[in-house]
Amino acid sequence: MPLEPTLACQLNNIHLRNPLVLASGAMGVSPTLLMRVARSGAGAVTAKSCGPQPREGHPNPVMAEWAHGLINAIGLSNPGVDEEVAQLIEAQTQLTTIDVPLFASIFAGSAQEFGEVAAVISAAHPALIEVNISCPNVHDDFGLPFAADAKSAAEVVRSVKNAVGTIPVAVKLAPNVPDIGRIAQAVVAEGADVITAINTMPGMLIDADAQQAVLSNRSGGISGPALKPIALRCVAEIARSVDVPIIGTGGVITGRDAVEMLMAGASAVGVGSAFWYRGAEAFALILDEMKEFMIDHNIRDIGQLIGKAL
Repeated sequence: MPLEPTLACQLNNIHLRNPLVLASGAMGVSPTLLMRVARSGAGAVTAKSCGPQPREGHPNPVMAEWAHGLINAIGLSNPGVDEEVAQLIEAQTQLTTIDVPLFASIFAGSAQEFGEVAAVISAAHPALIEVNISCPNVHDDFGLPFAADAKSAAEVVRSVKNAVGTIPVAVKLAPNVPDIGRIAQAVVAEGADVITAINTMPGMLIDADAQQAVLSNRSGGISGPALKPIALRCVAEIARSVDVPIIGTGGVITGRDAVEMLMAGASAVGVGSAFWYRGAEAFALILDEMKEFMIDHNIRDIGQLIGKAL
C-alpha cells in the first residue's frame, strides 16, 4: 500500500497541517463558521475583510453564477474593526485547540487608515494579517485600488508594518495590472512577508431580456473556474519576481487545481468558490484528490510540487 504523502507546509514561520487556506470572505467572520471550516480540513482560515467602520455593502443582487464561474459585488460588508476584533479573539481561542492558524484581513481608504485598522486587529493576535488593497467592486467608495500602483501599495505596507509589530503581513494583489511582479517587488521591499494572489477580476454580466446589468452594482469581481488561468499566470510571475511565500488564490475547485497552483509557485492555496460548487465538504474533497494525485505520481512531500512548472 502506498505511503500517505506529507501535506504539511510552512508560510515563513507559520506551520500549516496542509496548504489549503480558507479565502477571505468565503465564510464571514463568525467563530462558529470558521471553526467548522477548520474542522472540515482547512490548513488555515482567513476571516472576512474588515475596515475602520461598519459597512452594509451593496444592495441585492450581489452575486450570480454564470457559465464559467461566479461574479459578486458584495461591497466589503463588515461589522467594523472594533466589533470584528472581538469575534476574532473568540475564534482564535477555539482554533488554537485544533492548531489551525487564524488569518485576519483588513481594508481601508488611505495608507494611514490601513495602519490604524491593523493596530486594532492586532489585539486578536492573528497568525497573519492579510492586507486587502485590491477589492475590485468598491471603486465608487475608495477610488482606484492601492494594488494598481506600486508606490501606493508600498505606502500601505509601510503603514501596516509599523503598526503590527512582529505579526506577519500578507498583501493581496490585483490581477488587472500591467506588471504584477513589479508591484510584488514594491510591497516586499517594504516588508511584506507573504503575497496573496489574486483577488477577483473585474467584470460585468448583462441580462439581455431585462436589458440591464445583473448585479445592482453593475460591475463585480469574477471568481471560480474562469479565474484560474489568470491566477496561475499571476502566481508564476510573482514567484519569478520575489522570494516570499505566495498564497495562490483563484478558481481552485479540485485537488488538481490546487496542485497546479503549487506548481505555478504558490506555497499555499486559497479556497473560496469551491464551497459554492462542492458544498461544506470542499476542503476534505480537495485534500483527498491532492493525496490521490501525489500517490499516482509518486510524490511524497508537498514541497516537491512548489514551482515545478516554472
